[in-house]
Amino acid sequence: MIKFYTGALFLCTILNFSAQEVIWQKDIRSNTQDFLSQVTTTIDGQYLISGSSIQSSKLQAGAGKQNKGYDFHLVKLNEKGEEVWEKYFSGQNHDFLTATVNTQEGGFLVAGTSYSNKGLDKKEDSKGGSDLWLIRLNEFGDELWQKTIGTASDEEARAVIQTTDLGFFVSGNIQNSARGYGSKDVLVIRLDKNGKELSQLILGGKGLDEVEKMIPTKDGGTLLGVYSRSTAGGSKKTENFGEGDYWIIKLSKDGKVEWEKNFGGKGDDHLRTLALTSSGYLIGGESRSERSGNKSVGITEGTDLWLISLDDRGEEIWQKSYNFKNRDVLMGMSVLTKSQEHREKNKDLTTGILLGGYTQAEGRIEADDEKFWMLYLDENGSEQWRKHVKGQSSKKEERLSDIKLNRDGSIILAGTSAEELGKENWKIVKLGDKQIDQLIEKQDIKIYPNPVSDYAYVEIGMNFTEAEIVLYDMGGRQLQSLKTKNMVTKINTQNLIQGAYLVVIKTDTDKTASAKLIKK
Repeated sequence: MIKFYTGALFLCTILNFSAQEVIWQKDIRSNTQDFLSQVTTTIDGQYLISGSSIQSSKLQAGAGKQNKGYDFHLVKLNEKGEEVWEKYFSGQNHDFLTATVNTQEGGFLVAGTSYSNKGLDKKEDSKGGSDLWLIRLNEFGDELWQKTIGTASDEEARAVIQTTDLGFFVSGNIQNSARGYGSKDVLVIRLDKNGKELSQLILGGKGLDEVEKMIPTKDGGTLLGVYSRSTAGGSKKTENFGEGDYWIIKLSKDGKVEWEKNFGGKGDDHLRTLALTSSGYLIGGESRSERSGNKSVGITEGTDLWLISLDDRGEEIWQKSYNFKNRDVLMGMSVLTKSQEHREKNKDLTTGILLGGYTQAEGRIEADDEKFWMLYLDENGSEQWRKHVKGQSSKKEERLSDIKLNRDGSIILAGTSAEELGKENWKIVKLGDKQIDQLIEKQDIKIYPNPVSDYAYVEIGMNFTEAEIVLYDMGGRQLQSLKTKNMVTKINTQNLIQGAYLVVIKTDTDKTASAKLIKK
């Protein structure tokens, strides 16, 4: 293990800034202030870009939907950055899409904040104020169902995950609620796969609490990351250390609080993102606090990035801080782990951490202000390299919204890019990274989910132009055969009976690979 990390560090030192190359850049242009919320790597290895836009008069012409407010906006791109489809979902007022999750069935659940009554694409009336608007989509972006959740108070959506029973957790914030504890509280709703509401939970102290991130946990529950400006009281058992703290809450699979923790110094510490690791969780955000409270690292200038590693019970393993100068804003985090083989043997080991964000000037302008940046760390949080990403073009103002590390070692960055305020294009950049590529253990074939119910995805890890995927039963009889040019291909397993099958890959480069598929 020591030898592996030493080698990784050596590679990072030698390759440094020249390691990343731009594979492609996709600009989705706009004449309005569009908001990009998330990039989702789909189960078939493509990319769903989601956010909110005001549709131009050209898009509206002849569509029978005249709406001058913001709409849910989704664009699916293939591996090469080419558009697969584009969808808008409109209410009669402003509707802001804030969160998207892949479903195991290959589609999506999107969640946003709606100020619209029934009309256009919205099928249910407003409950009062702003509400949560959820839409379940298939892989082609077609609606399967939708649901509006709210009260007379103002609700806003922030995050959504799918649970192990194929249902969902949706989290957001609720303001000045009669059922709440402070000026703003955290709202968590549990749904089944058809959108039926199973439970609601309000969490908060005597002040303002805003959920920023939610991730699924290994035991089927969820972890909430909250920016807390609350004293203890209400449902909150832990006291703040300063003006604003990281408040971490672990929920069980049935939505009950298992534990909670506060992390902060005497100043303002703003949680932004969470990630699952082999040993527990990573908590990241920005800090204005010197060493104080339970914060053991100081700040260099402006706001620094503050990262905390926790075990499964929320106990601290380590904490580190990083600085790009001025106001550093952390927007996304991905964790690199060992291969599936090690996970099956309960030896899942984190091997690297990729952070992404942008920097804003405070008092003076630096050369790399308002540029996407990446920071790569080893498993202990020690910095390996950093880079500002300009892509194929660079505008005056660029703000990263999300970053994803792909299974093949490539990186997707998504954000907004503008020459002037009010005209924000969506900018999506795919990078190849030599260091990360060498850390990833390659497999010639992967099948997921496995065991499978209705559909499986076959991922080919070899170089090829065209390949054939052949499915055999254990008696050697060929059941299916299909040609593909894609790295990830969907196969139909609905008609298979329960049991074991063999998937064989044959490429045009005369390479073969095989793996077992289990039908449950």
